[in-house]
Amino acid sequence: MEIRPFSALRPQPEIVAQVASLPYDVVSTEEARQLTTDNPLSMLNVVRPEVHFPPEIDPYSDVVYAKAVEYFQKWQEDGTLLREDSPCLYLYEQEMEGRCQRGIVAKCLTKDYEAGLIKKHEKTRPDKENDRTRLTSELNAHPGPVFLTYRDQLRIDALVDAVVSINKPLYNVTAEDGIRHTVWKIQDTAALVDAFGEVPYLYVADGHHRAASAARVGRERREANPHHTGEEDYNSFLCVLFPASQLHILGYHRLVKDLNGLSAEEFIEEARKVGNIEAVASPELEGPGQVSFYLEGQWYRLTWEGSALSSDDPVDVLDVSVLQNQLLAPILGIEDPRTN
Repeated sequence: MEIRPFSALRPQPEIVAQVASLPYDVVSTEEARQLTTDNPLSMLNVVRPEVHFPPEIDPYSDVVYAKAVEYFQKWQEDGTLLREDSPCLYLYEQEMEGRCQRGIVAKCLTKDYEAGLIKKHEKTRPDKENDRTRLTSELNAHPGPVFLTYRDQLRIDALVDAVVSINKPLYNVTAEDGIRHTVWKIQDTAALVDAFGEVPYLYVADGHHRAASAARVGRERREANPHHTGEEDYNSFLCVLFPASQLHILGYHRLVKDLNGLSAEEFIEEARKVGNIEAVASPELEGPGQVSFYLEGQWYRLTWEGSALSSDDPVDVLDVSVLQNQLLAPILGIEDPRTN
């Protein structure tokens, strides 16, 4: 897998805690508005620019994207964001509740995404993809990374350990939610670039819309450039790559508003065709092959046998796929969770 160093735009160390923000898609507009009111340097000013307008504003209107560009350019002019002197990689560590994961921040190539070497497992919503595509194009930059994972490589682990042991962090801040973020700059990048050349595939853990929009911007600019060479910045996008063994998969929840004409008892009987159902005291799961649901004041756990749902497609046997293909679609009529 090819990764590349890049000349980043990054915050000055003394204000990094103010500039760093939650991802754009984990807060509502009102929550983002409150966070930016208290902190005018928050990156949410760029990635959620509708916060500067009345609630009735169309978040996809021209003036909203213009406001994002205004903030982004101002921060470059006043020194809030500094341009790195030379291309670098970065080591990014997150620590939450005693768990630690370390990833390499680099550019990945859109051609690898389009060729399926960077594998996705989730469809994108058109409105969100259109929004991130336009924002990326208007900024002429990637304001947030795509979260990728890869199967562990001992050589990469050793190089990462060496970075931590011999270098001082560039940033080391603990956010208000208690998560500690530490970043090291890697100027000697050749060994890591070479080591990632032995990684056959990368997998999108989070950021499907950012990845899809990056590829789309690259494709549009490639088609519009008669002198395209493949070396232009639009052929790459910002990523952070974590080894799979360090990741902890969190639950992803869905709110279903009705039972598609079924009573609660009828729904449970239909769901029993997928697997075993038992009433439980809490939604905690014991492992893969299970999903919990809350219905009429009671938690239930649905467990299925993997062999009964086997498939040659590895995506089809993911719990999220079984939930969609065996329960949400055939029983509840939710054919497309992006729009239904």
